[in-house]
Amino acid sequence: MPPKIVCVVGPTASGKTKMGVAIAKRFGGEVVSVDSMQIYRGMTIGTAAPVPEEMEGIPHHMIAVADPAESWSVARFVAAADDCVQDILRRGKLPVLVGGTGLYLDALVRGNSFAEGCAGTKVREALQKRMEAEGAAALLEELRSIDPEAAERLHLKDEKRILRALEVWQETGKTITQHNRETQLLPPKYEAVYIGLDFENRDDLRERIDRRVDLMVEQGLLQEVRDLLSSGIPRTATALQAIGYKQFLAVEEGRITAAEAVEEVKLRSRQYAKRQLTWLRRNEAIHWIRWEKVPDFQSALQKATEILTALGLS
Repeated sequence: MPPKIVCVVGPTASGKTKMGVAIAKRFGGEVVSVDSMQIYRGMTIGTAAPVPEEMEGIPHHMIAVADPAESWSVARFVAAADDCVQDILRRGKLPVLVGGTGLYLDALVRGNSFAEGCAGTKVREALQKRMEAEGAAALLEELRSIDPEAAERLHLKDEKRILRALEVWQETGKTITQHNRETQLLPPKYEAVYIGLDFENRDDLRERIDRRVDLMVEQGLLQEVRDLLSSGIPRTATALQAIGYKQFLAVEEGRITAAEAVEEVKLRSRQYAKRQLTWLRRNEAIHWIRWEKVPDFQSALQKATEILTALGLS
């Protein structure tokens, strides 16, 4: 049987951090953050990364492990996070995966292998030059002749994915569609028990998101952006395209006001929460705990404990 792990999931601002810590304390576990932006150093405020007081002495992994100038792929994230999970298991502890980046979480649980290829190789560099010279339409048409299924899924604006698909074909002789299909046939690497957090009333989630954004601004999100820029992070870095950072970068550059940025961040955060929930609803294995207006963590921990105990965790 694959080893058991716990996954605490839900939309942004639903209380995943606190619940993850509570479950880790109850079951002798350690937390692995599954958040595509919490990996970057110097981005605590805008990513709502847990601070030491919130960790309550529970070890946390995959937080502030990357330079914000870097751009991590899902493959690189999964490799690093899986090392953490394996280490936790070797020490007889329970891995508690906490986060809202659904693609990363699914790949980590399944143990997906990834096709060869990464930015910076000679193949990628050659394709990049062709993209600049010939345009996305020409490369997408070439992909259509090789992998019509992948080409059908992609838009001309999906330049990175077009490059990736052609790169995989040139390096492996397999289409990315074939590779993905083979990966899906493999049994999951871990037996995941999912605890999902959400609100009964959608307005309560929206209100909680808005309050979190206001708090981020009070804590100094604009200054955090300035500090990143002062450290030499390029304005085009992936990290600065994240919700919150992108808008306050515009404030720093004088393109919008702080008030406009706040409203934009709230809107984008609510839209992100909606996308997260759409992704999660496909997973029928999630045991949902739905909050009233004010989350009751003590009651939720009791429910989660009953669920996890019934499924063989102790």
